[in-house]
Amino acid sequence: MDGSVRTSAFRDGEGDENIQVFEQEAFIDGPSPLQSKFLSSEVEYKLNRLSKWIVTALFGGFILWRHDAEALWFTSGSILNALLSVLLKRILNQERPSTLKSDPGMPSSHAQSIFFAVFFVILSGVEWLGLNVFTIAISGLVLTFGSFFSYLRVSQQLHTVSQVVVGAVIGSIFSILWYWLWNGFILDAFVSSLWVRIVVVLGSVGLCIGFVLFTIRYWLQDD
Repeated sequence: MDGSVRTSAFRDGEGDENIQVFEQEAFIDGPSPLQSKFLSSEVEYKLNRLSKWIVTALFGGFILWRHDAEALWFTSGSILNALLSVLLKRILNQERPSTLKSDPGMPSSHAQSIFFAVFFVILSGVEWLGLNVFTIAISGLVLTFGSFFSYLRVSQQLHTVSQVVVGAVIGSIFSILWYWLWNGFILDAFVSSLWVRIVVVLGSVGLCIGFVLFTIRYWLQDD
């Protein structure tokens, strides 16, 4: 393989089928050293393929449950976070640990998106209910949940440990900064200014529409 890695947002059906076959063969012939002792490789493989949809569904359900301005703000933040991951992959252009995929792997967009959602849920829970035994327990559960799905990217040999760790760190920092930006600056302006409300709402809706198109073109290729 040459020194550069080419990215591709599109793959034909035959390419996708070949990738799945290669993945299955890799798990049978050479499981990762980080393979869980509690779950079979087949279960981890299926969970990994479902992880992005599970996290998206849970995150979306949490957003719909809140259905307020802050939820809308964080929805737009999650989209920008995902786009940032794609941009960083193109810039850093670091190979994945195997030949399963030819696109860059640094940072892991799964880990980055998951940990953005994880810290949004943690920060929102503490904001709503305060810091107590319940919110600490929920925060620990959410963090464990996010860490497990991020770990699957390594156990399935789709990312190195460093690619997953960097993705998780970037997603966490972006989430914290986005949360701070809302509470430190945007919230007061949103409440006091009609124009700010219009910009935030229209901007978020525009990003959501763009993200739907992005999902169809990119996530369905099983990044």
